[in-house]
Order: sequence, then C-alpha cells, then structure tokens
Amino acid sequence: MRRTDPEGHGPVRFGPPLPADGLPVLPELSAVLAAAAPLAGSEPVGGGPALLEAACAYWARRGLSAGPERVVAAPGAPSLLLALTAALGGDVLVPRPCAAWWAPYARLLGRPVFHVGTPAECGGVPDPYALLETVRRVRDEGGDPRLLVLSVADDPTATVAPPEAVHEAVEAAVGEGLHVVSDETWRDTVHAPHDTVLIGPAEMLPERVTVVTDLAGALLPPGWPAAVARFPEGEVADDLHARVLDVLTALGARVAAPVAAAAGYALTEPEPVTTRVAATVRLHARVAAAAHAAVIPSGALARPPRAGRHLYVDLGPLRTGLGAHGVGDAQDLEEFLTARLGLPAAGGHRFGDDLGALRVRLSTGSLLAGTDGELEECLSSPSPVELPHTRRALITLKSVFDDLRDDAQRWEPLR
Repeated sequence: MRRTDPEGHGPVRFGPPLPADGLPVLPELSAVLAAAAPLAGSEPVGGGPALLEAACAYWARRGLSAGPERVVAAPGAPSLLLALTAALGGDVLVPRPCAAWWAPYARLLGRPVFHVGTPAECGGVPDPYALLETVRRVRDEGGDPRLLVLSVADDPTATVAPPEAVHEAVEAAVGEGLHVVSDETWRDTVHAPHDTVLIGPAEMLPERVTVVTDLAGALLPPGWPAAVARFPEGEVADDLHARVLDVLTALGARVAAPVAAAAGYALTEPEPVTTRVAATVRLHARVAAAAHAAVIPSGALARPPRAGRHLYVDLGPLRTGLGAHGVGDAQDLEEFLTARLGLPAAGGHRFGDDLGALRVRLSTGSLLAGTDGELEECLSSPSPVELPHTRRALITLKSVFDDLRDDAQRWEPLR
C-alpha cells in the first residue's frame, strides 16, 4: 500500500476477515465440538486419518478423486497458502482484485506479488492475455514467476467465472510453467447452483493444480480455523506435498483436536450440515440481491453477486459528490462508508485494487443484525429481506447510497 499512518489513513496492513454468515453456530456442530473439548491436544501436522478421509470423501462427491496421501489439513487456508508459497519459491501472480489474505503471505516471505487484470465478465481469474504479458514482463526484468493463485467463486467480487474463462487462464498459466493454486473456499456458496456452471481448474488440468478450501466458507464458523488442500498426482506433486508438510511443521500449524472433530463431521456433510448450508446460501443470496438492488439506482456499479456473502461496489460514478465529503481514494471511502452505514465497508485497496479507485466490499452478514431468534427466523423465512431487522439495514443502505446520488447530482458541473 502507498498510504502510511503519518498520512492519517490508518493501519494500511489491516486485512478484512472473510465475510461471516452472521448466524448462530449449528447446534449439531457445537455438540461435536463440545464432545471433543476434553481432547487437549492437536492433530498431527497435516491432519489425522479421520480428517483426511473426510476431506477425500468431500472432494470425491465433487468429482475430484484423492487419497489421504495427497491431502493436507491446517488451521486455516492462510497457513496452507504460506506453506505452498514457501515450498514453490519464485514470484506470485494473483488477479486484481483478489482475496485480502493472498498477497500478504507472499510478501511475508519476501516474494514479489504481481496483480493481473481480470476479464470484464468476472473476477477471480486473470485475463489470459494479461497473464501472458505479465509473465513476459516479469521475466524480462529478471523475475521468476512460479505460482498463480485464483478463485472461480470469488472474494471480493462475488462472481463465478465461466468455465471458458477458467480454462483459458489455467491453460495460459500451465503453458508458462506456473503452478496453479485454486482457492475454492466459496465453492459451496453459489447462489443458484442449478443455474450456474462451476468447474474448478483441477477438473481441467489436474496434474498442475492444488486446491485449497477454507472450511469457514460454508461449513464452519470463521473462529474455528480449519482448511484442507488437495494436491495433484505425480512426483513433482509428491515433492511439493512433502515440502508443504515441512513448512507446516516449522510453523507448528496443527488443527486443534476439537476443531478437527467438528471439521471432520462437517466434511462428511450429514443432513443437518447440508440443510444449514443450503438455508444459509439461500438467505445470503436473497440479501445480496436486495443489497445490489439498493445500491444500483444511485449510479454505483456492481456485478450481480453470484456466490459468497458479499457485494463489490464501484462508486466511481459518484466521485464528484464523494469529493465534496473529502473522499478521494479507497481508504477515504472505507472510512466514510463505514461511519455512514455503521457497518464494515472494506476499501478495494485491501484486495489489491487501485487505491485511487472508489470500490468497497460490503458483507451481507453485516446486514443480519438481531438476536439469535431473529437470525434463526431469517433462515426459515420465505422473505427474509422483509423481516424488520433485515429491512432496517437495507433501508439504511439504500438511503446512504441515494444521498450519495443526490450529492453527485448537486455537484455535477453545468453543461
């Protein structure tokens, strides 16, 4: 980031957390965790047999075969990405924008990170021509690009990349000798799964893709850190798997035994878990659609959300009115909207976007304030956006954006 504390823009290395679902923990998950609470230890590095078998079965149900020897578990996806980056070496390429937690781990290792533009229709995957040009430029300047991180169901843009865009990006990456890490944290949160084709890179070129899934995306509360990685087949992947275990060992990155029990239970996808996941996805899809409908009439731009629990909004068309409030960049916008909405509004610069671009990620979980009873009512209601506690938050959102539209029109120069 170009901004620093002395310029009055706050801690520039702040990383917004994954968008939480804002709901009470599933009782069956709590019961499993409570039953395992007397276990004071942790899993072996990389995960114990039961957790790895559950992860293998989870991927098998999604068409990705894997044996336990090609799966690793860790306390959260960040530790997995850190280990993969350390094990692969070289420079890292990511889309612009990308998940807030991707780039810091490469920088922590002293690895350069290069952002690549995305296609017009989606985020999460790089435009193949931009990727090839970036790789060429980096190599011409003496760099050593080795790793591309992407996501088909994307944070922060909430888009789902079409299969052709994924295939072109992965083909370009593999053609240049890059290893691909596919972050599939949000795979199980697609809003219209029967109408959306989601095909991951590992289903296209399985020998060059490692899949990482943070269970906080759909299966576990974010405060229970657990994630799994699936490695490809072959000698190169075997070596990568071993080096990742070495790094996790050095980090002491073990999953706590009670969390591992809950993660293993969730990965087997029993009926209580699948029912809650479906209800949660349905709820956030409706809230995200309502939030999108609330901000678009103001003149702001946002792709329709297709996955996850968030919305990525471009307020560039409202720049004139925002300027009257002293908002000149994404950090200013973050502070301004967070204060106006009373909700977190992470600026696009947190996700590797241009500081000068007026973009924010809004979390739909923040719009679900209420008691546990009211939140449970949201899950079961056929019209959750009409419930009083949700409707109030959406009215506030619309009011703030309508005011910004009026400000922009007021300060628009006469023609």
